[in-house]
Amino acid sequence: MVVIYETATTLNGFLATEDNSLDWLFAIPGEQPDIRPFMESATALVMGSTTYEWLLDMEDLRDHPEKWQDSVGAHPVFVFSSRDLPLPDGADVRILAGDVGRHLPEIRAAAGDGDIWMMGGGGLAAQFLAAGALDRIALTMAPVTLSAGKPLFSGDARWDRLRLRSAERIGEWARLVYDVTPLTS
Repeated sequence: MVVIYETATTLNGFLATEDNSLDWLFAIPGEQPDIRPFMESATALVMGSTTYEWLLDMEDLRDHPEKWQDSVGAHPVFVFSSRDLPLPDGADVRILAGDVGRHLPEIRAAAGDGDIWMMGGGGLAAQFLAAGALDRIALTMAPVTLSAGKPLFSGDARWDRLRLRSAERIGEWARLVYDVTPLTS
């Protein structure tokens, strides 16, 4: 089991615009990256509240909770938030607050032998990295830059913690996968 921060990003390191739009991502024509094989290996999903609310809105899951299975699957979803959030009927969504490290045993137990997909955002990814709980970073870089937006990481990830696993061209996209080395005392 590995915890993977799998996300798309702009060339200059933004996940979304300042108002959380991903329109730039879906406007890119041509060959698109296929993350279905990765999605099939993930048995638990982790995200922050902004990512979760974007998912609810993008897929219209507030009004159509029956679409949850098609959008997310039967995976348990862990959402880090200090707020109450809507929960689609029938979905296994667990709202967590506080320190990432404190919740890791529950998340790992729910994932079983599968991988954990840390979907975003950048602040939560930085918390996972700081807790020594991030094993891999998989970035699909879009041929786009934004003048401002939500950062890929809101923290430091130094070269001595990252080892390039693979680099691949997919149409106009670049997919970079890094293994994260464990924290040293």
